[in-house]
Amino acid sequence: MPSKFDQPLSRENTGAVKYDARQAVFGRPDVIPLWVADMDFAAPDAVVQALQKRASHPAYGYTLYPDSLYEAMIDWYRERHQWHIQRDWILLVPGVVPSLHAAAMAFSAPGDGIIIQPPVYPPFFSAIQKTGRQVIENPLEEENGFYRMDLEHLEACAARADAKILQLCSPHNPVGRIWSREELTAVLDIARRHSLVVVSDEIHCDLGFPDKPAHQMLGALASEQDALVTTVAPSKTFNLPGLGLSALVVPDPQRRAALKDVFDSMHMLQCNPFSMTGFEAGYRHGGAWLDELLVYLQQNRDFAVHTVNSDLPGIRTSEPEGCYLLWLDCRELGISDAELKRFFVHEAGVGLNPGITFGDQGSGFMRLNLACPRAVLETALMQMREALARR
Repeated sequence: MPSKFDQPLSRENTGAVKYDARQAVFGRPDVIPLWVADMDFAAPDAVVQALQKRASHPAYGYTLYPDSLYEAMIDWYRERHQWHIQRDWILLVPGVVPSLHAAAMAFSAPGDGIIIQPPVYPPFFSAIQKTGRQVIENPLEEENGFYRMDLEHLEACAARADAKILQLCSPHNPVGRIWSREELTAVLDIARRHSLVVVSDEIHCDLGFPDKPAHQMLGALASEQDALVTTVAPSKTFNLPGLGLSALVVPDPQRRAALKDVFDSMHMLQCNPFSMTGFEAGYRHGGAWLDELLVYLQQNRDFAVHTVNSDLPGIRTSEPEGCYLLWLDCRELGISDAELKRFFVHEAGVGLNPGITFGDQGSGFMRLNLACPRAVLETALMQMREALARR
């Protein structure tokens, strides 16, 4: 049966980075854009209707966060993730990336070290570098397309005198791992032994595939005394990243106050009435839509993984456990990262994220966004297959 997610959605000339920045990023405006991590699907009807209703009121002044917003978020994480959040743990902030910067400033000093696990989302690097801190790399280990943490090396990194923070990506972007309970427990143990603050980016927490292990919130394993900051948002879940509102969950009041002080210093706690409305509507009414989406994304994943591994010589991939991103291993093509980008853009006509932007460990890889109508994905993979045949 056709799915509502099969319906094409024109995003050109709407200011969408994914579409309207193609000329600037790829040098041509007509590549199939499978790069920026947002979805080419309409947001849930309940979100659209809530935004339309709010827009119909012609005053858009300074706005407070209502009790119902906090309640919707608390209910969502209790029901979907068995994580029991208290309201006073929540700090509403403008986004996850600003939160990475704020955490660096709140919990470390210039010159201190912050641990990351590459290949990883590029702002993990820039949040460290732009705040004058030092990157400590704890690279993931890869074997036949499966990634795991190097916990022995993480312990050594954490033991460094200058190491103050671990930035954890969970589920991991771009490799798609959903970390096991055992891995997460080991991370908490290491952090406790070495007095590390863990900043756990769990913005993709709702996007686990139905046939894979469920995502485990790190906060549900931790105690209130643990030095843990969890970042969450409805933006990836319901395709609302342009609304720019996320939440930090910080049980410890002193650490929560330290983060609030950083945001206050930049006057960044103002509430946008539309962000607030979309945030609450997604968490309150988006569950059924998300369940349908995950089935569709799993079908896209299965189709793409099969096609890549059977029809694209020199490229291979593995099934991600979470996120809607496919990590393509193109190392067998034997070309440089610059040549790899050129191949996809100018020969295949597809715009992907170069793996090298996720750290040196991403050299030879590309990241493909699966969150698009199946017909678009089929066309992109066909163009890749034809371009490989011409090489």
